[in-house]
Amino acid sequence: MNKNVIVYEVAEKTGMSKKDTAKVIDAFIDSITAALKAGDKVQLVGFGCFEVRERAAREGRNPQKPDEKIAIPATKVPVFKAGKVLREEIK
Repeated sequence: MNKNVIVYEVAEKTGMSKKDTAKVIDAFIDSITAALKAGDKVQLVGFGCFEVRERAAREGRNPQKPDEKIAIPATKVPVFKAGKVLREEIK
């Protein structure tokens, strides 16, 4: 499923136009992105939780030259943890 399919399905269920639905979905994504950039946790009760976690620096190997070691820097990564209601629905 991609964004266009989500826009179509939400527009069908709400009776909104696809254009307005796309604006709402874009605003929703922008709001979550801004919150994560600010270091906040986004929790949608029953659906799940978005947060940012630190991934520590580590040493890796170059796949083209297995003997060569490369330094992989520390980074921040977005993480989604499904809520209990979502996990129960999927079973």
